[in-house]
Amino acid sequence: MDKFDRLEAIAAPLRMSNVDTDKIIPARFLKTIKRSGLGIHAFAGLRYRADDSENPDFVLNKLPYRQAHILIAGENFGCGSSREHAPWALLDFGIRCVIAPSFADIFFNNCFKNGILPIVLPPAQCDALMDDAESGANARIIVDLAAQTVSRPDGEAFPFEIDAFRKRCLLEGLDDIGLTLEKSPSIDAFEARTDAEPWRPKIVLEG
Repeated sequence: MDKFDRLEAIAAPLRMSNVDTDKIIPARFLKTIKRSGLGIHAFAGLRYRADDSENPDFVLNKLPYRQAHILIAGENFGCGSSREHAPWALLDFGIRCVIAPSFADIFFNNCFKNGILPIVLPPAQCDALMDDAESGANARIIVDLAAQTVSRPDGEAFPFEIDAFRKRCLLEGLDDIGLTLEKSPSIDAFEARTDAEPWRPKIVLEG
């Protein structure tokens, strides 16, 4: 998992509440178990018309938001079914941070496991950031995880809360596998001790 420290990027304003996981990645694209390749299908029902052509009115089809790494949305983002493909699709599109007044719990947790930082801010602050984002490419927003702040283009900073353990995992790029590998010396020592126990059967591979 890529580390997350400080992100200065274009933010895409998504003025929608109750965006469910089926909107983020429709069910017909859940056949894969790969994390890559889903970005093209992110928000497919909103990004594409019935004939598969792009919907020019959807924010992520507009410049400069095609290159957005931050998404600012309305309340209850990520509600609906508990599909991990939703953060996979956002990450593959290029989104590393989602800012909203509230999130669905399962989606919120899945974001951390996949290297996306979900930030909860009051509705008025989210609205201010959306206004900034609508200014275009020059309105870059800074997310500083170490300092736990989101800074507007004019320098005003909004503080946010985050669990200390989740913060460390993002700063160090540790997913569940990475956390397990941190324990490798202890695991190896345990295996060495149990291998030496007289009661442990010895497995001999023939051939």
